[in-house]
Amino acid sequence: MTDGETGRTFRLAYVPGVTPAKWVNVWIERTPDVPVTLVAVPAAEAVALLRSGGADAGFVRLPVDRDGLSVIPLYVETTVVMVPKDHAVAAADEVTIADLADDEAFHPLDDIVEWTVRPGLPAFTRPATTAEAVELVASGAGILPVPLSLARLHHRRDLTYRPVSDAPQSQVALAWPTDATTDLVEDFIGIVRGRTANSSRGRTPATPVKKPAQRQAQKPAQNGSGRRAVPSGRKKKGNRPR
Repeated sequence: MTDGETGRTFRLAYVPGVTPAKWVNVWIERTPDVPVTLVAVPAAEAVALLRSGGADAGFVRLPVDRDGLSVIPLYVETTVVMVPKDHAVAAADEVTIADLADDEAFHPLDDIVEWTVRPGLPAFTRPATTAEAVELVASGAGILPVPLSLARLHHRRDLTYRPVSDAPQSQVALAWPTDATTDLVEDFIGIVRGRTANSSRGRTPATPVKKPAQRQAQKPAQNGSGRRAVPSGRKKKGNRPR
């Protein structure tokens, strides 16, 4: 999708669990002449998409291979564990990795959390995706530690989740190819960083309207002697004849 007048569009990739709406809405307000194309991409494929030119920038989950990429870390997500609603974990406000030691835990192939020690016992299979792992949890086959946004994304009535207080956390970042840092990319960086529309790092602001010069008060004219000239029709004051 491109703009008919400029022929430009901004392609923004995003991984599951990231909601780019708040930044896209600001873009639409500030840059209505350049449409945004949103590209949903699996977390494991986001970097390859950026490097191949499939998107101008993208929201990724760290860590990623930063070779040739510029990366701005944004926010950190709590890790939670998804369980059936009748699971013992549901009775707690939060749990630790040790609390999950006796449960079979799924570790899908698209998991992006950097585990030093994975919670629980290895499940009987490694699902290809988080979505498939959620289906298995719903069947009662095990539990699933995931970033909070993914638990919300895959919400089901028969499942719930609780924070895992000592689990590694996931971080979301904005990334783009360093050698393709265009003016549109710079504009979007400014939006993500919270810069105003008139920021010097964003689009060139419009020239400010100058205030009209104030009129100077007119001073009375002076005659050659340095004395004020007497307006016509007025007489000089002098000594009255006796």
